[in-house]
Amino acid sequence: MARHRKKGRSLHGILLLDKPFGVSSNHALQQAKHLFRAQKAGHTGTLDPLATGMLPICFGEATKFASFLLDTDKRYSTTATLGITTTTGDAEGRILQQQQPPVLTEGQIESVLDTFRGQIAQIPPMFSALKHQGKPLYELARKGIEVERKNRDVTIYRLVLTGHTRTTLELQVDCSKGTYIRTLVEDIGHALGCGAHVSMLHRNHVSPFADQPSFSWKSLNSMTQAERDARLLPIDAGLRHFPEVTLDTQQREALFYGRYITIELPEKAALIRIYDEQHQFLGMGTAKDPQTLKPKRLIQQPA
Repeated sequence: MARHRKKGRSLHGILLLDKPFGVSSNHALQQAKHLFRAQKAGHTGTLDPLATGMLPICFGEATKFASFLLDTDKRYSTTATLGITTTTGDAEGRILQQQQPPVLTEGQIESVLDTFRGQIAQIPPMFSALKHQGKPLYELARKGIEVERKNRDVTIYRLVLTGHTRTTLELQVDCSKGTYIRTLVEDIGHALGCGAHVSMLHRNHVSPFADQPSFSWKSLNSMTQAERDARLLPIDAGLRHFPEVTLDTQQREALFYGRYITIELPEKAALIRIYDEQHQFLGMGTAKDPQTLKPKRLIQQPA
């Protein structure tokens, strides 16, 4: 019996997509997969349909390492609309409460914002992709079911007030993984005494791609296939904050047989990038001990 052939090209790399407004991350992923005619694709962290901005999309072998990008820091620009709370914490939800915001000085706003800088505890929103007994919370929320969620510690490295009116705050947020901007805005609104929701959210960048451009659908559609392919980053582009080791030919062969490798490892390295002598990326490993490399996730063995 003939083997079923996968549709699309065997394409490997990372696209930094500038996700447009009103499109889910999964829909954006499917559009990118179709545009690049890729066999396999995955994204690295959900953006709400309301949100715009950088969405890294992994093609082919890069999908094996997408999970490592979920743990990275991020920067957002957001508008908090004061005096209105919604079921979802953003403009897509049903209005729960509405009141006239108080007249706030910049000093009063900064005093509240300062309490949200550094490590804080957040309760994840019901409208999120987190799961409860195997079901996404948003599915339960849509049925009117609310379940208890545990506090999670996140870090707000930087929280800057870039502008404000009687009814809005313009904020820039640098934060750790797992931070919900909707929850942050809701909590700030509560602390100000008037409630708030997110009316605009833009992801400026995902670490470690802070210095890399992202590409809109308009720009990508105007390119040839070769030009689009040239915009892809290498598989290891999102992993370069991890230390690396280089294997010789024998060690490389042993690695792909799943064997542990005896080699001097970087000190206190939990995860390690692995390369061959031609600096071809082979995958990621962990340190079993200071001189023993254990393969964790490898690319398909090169021919």
